[in-house]
Order: sequence, then C-alpha cells, then structure tokens
Amino acid sequence: MFDIILQAGASVLLDPLTLGLMGIGTLAGLLAGAIPGFTIAMGVILTLPFTFGMSPIQGLATMMGVFVGGLSGGLMSGMLTGIPGTPSSVATTFDGFPMVRAGKPGLALGLGLWSSFFGGMISAVILVALAPQLAFLGLEFGPWDYFSLIVFALTITVSLSGDNMVKGLIAGLLGLFAACVGEDEINGVARFAFGSDYIRQGFAFLPVLIGLFAFSQLLTDVEDSKKAKAPLMAKTADPVRVEHRKAIALVIKNWINLFRSSFIGIFTGILPAAGGSISNILAYDQAKKAAKNRDEFGKGAVDGIIAPESANNATAGGALIMMMALGIPGDIVTAVMLGALMIHNIIPGPSFIQDEPMLAYGVFIAFFAAHFFMVGLQAFSLRLFLLVTRIPMYVLASVILAYCAIGVFALHNITFDIWVMFGFGVIGYFMRKLGFPLAPMILGVVLGKLAELNIARAIGTSDDYFLFVTRPWSLFFIIMAIISVLFPFYQNANKDSLFSKIYVPICMVVLSFPLFLMGSPVRMIIAAILLLAGGFLVYKRTNSFKTI
Repeated sequence: MFDIILQAGASVLLDPLTLGLMGIGTLAGLLAGAIPGFTIAMGVILTLPFTFGMSPIQGLATMMGVFVGGLSGGLMSGMLTGIPGTPSSVATTFDGFPMVRAGKPGLALGLGLWSSFFGGMISAVILVALAPQLAFLGLEFGPWDYFSLIVFALTITVSLSGDNMVKGLIAGLLGLFAACVGEDEINGVARFAFGSDYIRQGFAFLPVLIGLFAFSQLLTDVEDSKKAKAPLMAKTADPVRVEHRKAIALVIKNWINLFRSSFIGIFTGILPAAGGSISNILAYDQAKKAAKNRDEFGKGAVDGIIAPESANNATAGGALIMMMALGIPGDIVTAVMLGALMIHNIIPGPSFIQDEPMLAYGVFIAFFAAHFFMVGLQAFSLRLFLLVTRIPMYVLASVILAYCAIGVFALHNITFDIWVMFGFGVIGYFMRKLGFPLAPMILGVVLGKLAELNIARAIGTSDDYFLFVTRPWSLFFIIMAIISVLFPFYQNANKDSLFSKIYVPICMVVLSFPLFLMGSPVRMIIAAILLLAGGFLVYKRTNSFKTI
C-alpha cells in the first residue's frame, strides 16, 4: 500500500500541470469563500465544466483546491467585515471580528489560516488511515444496506434543518421527485416526460445544481435595486500583514483544542450532509464549554478562532472518506465531486479504493497538497478580495450568470440544459424566500437515482422485504435514521423531562443489537459496552426521575 501511496503522490506532486491547476483552483476557492453569498459549493459547481476535458485526477485536484481554498477563504470576510463568506465560517466571526476590531487583524487572520492548515493536515492523516478500512467494511454491503444508508443520509439532512424540519422533508422529496423524471435506468420506461424527448432524458446533474445554488442566489442578490447598484461592501479593510509566527505558536500551545475540534470536524464530515456549517459551530461550542476563560469568548478569544477554523477544514477529510469509501457524499461539495467522477465513468463505492487505488490515493495527496497552496496564496488572495469588494453587485451577478449559462450549455451542447438551470433557479429562489433549505433537495437529486437503483436490485434479488431489517448493516442505518429524525426533538426537549434523560442511553441500547448480529468479535465487544452502559444509564435516570 505504501508503494501505491508513493506512486499516487508522484503522479500529483511531480506533474506541473496538475500542480498548476490545483494552485488556480485554490486561489479561486479562496476568493469564492471570501465573497459573502458566493459559497464553496457554487465555486466547485462552476469549476466542474472545466474538468470535462481533464483527466480524473486533474479534475479532482482542481476541485480539491477550490474546496480547501473555499473553506479557508470564508475567514477573510468574516474577520475583516463581520460577514461570514461561507456557512462554514459563521462561528469564526464570533471572535475573529472582535479581535480585528481590537486592533489585531494580522493575528486574527494568522490564527484562522494556521488553524485551517493544521486541521486539514490532521484530517488528511485520518483520511489515508481510515478510508481503506471503511472501504473494507463497505464490501459487506448489499443493495438492502446501501438503500438504508441512503435513507439515513436523507433523514439526517432533514433533521439538521432545525425548526424547518417539515420544510426540509418537503425539499428532500422534491429532490427525489426531480431524480425520478426521465427514463427508468432499470426498465427504460419514461416517467413524467409528457411526450417531450428533452424531458425524457431527465434533468442533468450540473444544471440542477447551478440553478438551485448559483442562479437562485444571484436572483436574491439583485432583487433590490439599491443593493444591486451598491458595491459588495461599502467599506473595505486596510491591507494587513498576517502574523504567522505568533499565530503558529498560539495554535500549537492550544493543541488540545486543535485536536478536539479537528476530530469533531472529521466526525461531522463523515455524517452525510452535515458539513462545515455544523462542525464549526459545534467545535466552537465545545471549545467554549471546555475553556477556563469562557467570559473572553465573543470578545476575541484565541480558542474561539482555532476551534471553528480547524473543524471546518477537517470536515473536508471526513466528507471525502464517505465519498471514497461508500460513494455517499458527505456534503454538497463532495456531491459535486461524485458527479464529476460519474461523468468520467468512475463510480465511487465499497470497492473503489481497491479498483482505483492510484486515483483514490491521488485524491488524498491532492487534499494534502492543497493546504500548502492555501497557506501560500492566502496573502495574495487577501489583496484581491479587498479589490473585489468594490465592484457593484449587478456587475458581479451579470458575469457569474453568463459564466453559468456557458458552463451548462457546454455539458451536452443543448439549450434545454440552460432552461433547466433557469427553471430550478426560479424554484430555488422561491424556496429561499419561503424558508425551505436547499441542501435536502440537492441531496435528493444526487441520491435519488442511487436509492432507486439499489431498491430495484434488492427487490430483484429477493422478494423478502424483511431483509431490510434482518440484515445487520441495513438495520443499523435504519435505526440511525430514526435517531437522526428524533434528534431535533431531543435538542428542544426540557432537560428535566424523561425523554431528554433516556434518549441517549436508549439509542445506545438499540444500536447494540445490529452490532451483535454482525458476529465480529470487536463489534460484539462494542455492542456489549453500549448495551451495559445504556442499560445502566436508563435504570439510573428513570429512578432519579421517579424520585423527583
């Protein structure tokens, strides 16, 4: 395996073209992440058409650069203006902006930059170490297990919609419906085509993504004439010099927070559809709870910058683990990368690392190398960002819209794809206005065909529907799906209620049963620990509840 890693690393790091594309992608990601409203997902989506003529490793390395750069780029606008450039940099503004206003912009940017770098490095090591093991576990999966995993991916997206759980469910169902339009891949039967040959071919992946995210966002940005004519930001920060040495020393000094936040990011990335928008806030919350100086949080605390920035870059590694090992996108960006691989007739899944080891480890090496590009290009992108903020919004919107249309048309050279982008852009615009989350719909589109394909295979293999609950992995993911749906109710429940007290231990007890059924000694030991610990907590907490 070590020889394969070296060969993959050489194919990436010794190829000037691949390195050049990665550098351009990283710079584009830094700028995309720095511009509020121009999300990382939008940057990766707009990069996708350029990768059609590249080799798979070159295309993925380019998008990897955009991904890593975007995760770090959001801290620039968040710290300098108080407006987070991406959802994954929301928590960074809590202490980054106050530190800048306190006269320490160089230190704040340095802390964010190097926290992102070290968080990404930790994630890269875990990625190389764990992805093959997860792939080996994935070989145990049948179509029943795969379908249940996709159901879990969809339900966890809905559960993370918070107070808009019903709207999240509706959005996910809309995405699944969009995936059903066109010919059935199993039987070739046209569905919802209404006699149109264009609709019969279904909605292409790229126009739907660009329409829902990019076009709908542009419509939102220019709907107000005053806002459209104004620059992106009325005031720009003065050029600053990043304090690298002092920032590195502080990050290393707070190494416990760094590792804890990085592992939170990796775990969150492994969860389908959770993403950096969850991990950065979760890591910030845990850092604040563990800190001795809690009163300093919100006023420019060092730990308040290290935690969210290390977590959101580490999230990328976790998301890549899911994409490579199981073929399930951990977030919107890896969903786009999954689509890019499919365009090259490469389908990630349980056997992907064994079947395509050079490509898989090439992606891992590219993820590792992109962080070095990110550090080197941060200062240059900071200067460009300060110039971009002076351009009126309507000019930016016009250029981006033209670019979107060209990229979509280049996919199949048909104007129907442009109309698909327009139609889904209008749908996305009204969904934003009505408070519907877009992430469930995107994942519904991405995972809908996979869900349909696997349930068809499962039913075609056996007409025994109980296999969905008797196979250990399938039962495990079904239980996880139920847990994820109930999780928002647990968050909002009264802490003294019986439900709040027994939710976690009951989950531990129930999850032990599919682990017992797997038969592996290690898993049976884990199951026994979960069962005993969960049972003890249920007994203890129900007794304390009765005494109250």
